[in-house]
Amino acid sequence: MQILIDIPSQTLSLLGDDGACIRRYSVSTARNGAGEASGSFCTPRGRHIIRARIGAGAPIGAAFRGRRPTGEVWTPELAAANPGRDWILTRILWLSGTEPGFNRLGEVDSMRRYIYIHGTPDTEPMGVPLSIGCVRMRNRDVAELFELVPAGTAVDIRA
Repeated sequence: MQILIDIPSQTLSLLGDDGACIRRYSVSTARNGAGEASGSFCTPRGRHIIRARIGAGAPIGAAFRGRRPTGEVWTPELAAANPGRDWILTRILWLSGTEPGFNRLGEVDSMRRYIYIHGTPDTEPMGVPLSIGCVRMRNRDVAELFELVPAGTAVDIRA
């Protein structure tokens, strides 16, 4: 299995071992476009793997900070009380680059940049680049994807 994230079309495709598309989801990548530099708030390109899967068994809409559940479940009221918060919800698939000097190690390390595939409030649009580097998904979609992919799954991000 492999994940293909296509930045121009704002889609994430889950491909089987034969290359056939098993699932396709609308996503939201970085507002600043594609790029690998630390502090760029861009979505890194190239080959990655899922290094860690976080949030198994958490409720849909569970909020995370520092990769730990806060005990909160997102609601419009909670969002109104926390304006400007970058919500990381439901599940986290933490990405690690596999290309030294491009998306791994030094100032371009995707894992050190905390680049995830994660859930976001359902009020946020998909198909529009609005994140600060991560790949955002609908909560139910990221929960479904989480159940389908093990740690070590290859992720290719294309611009």
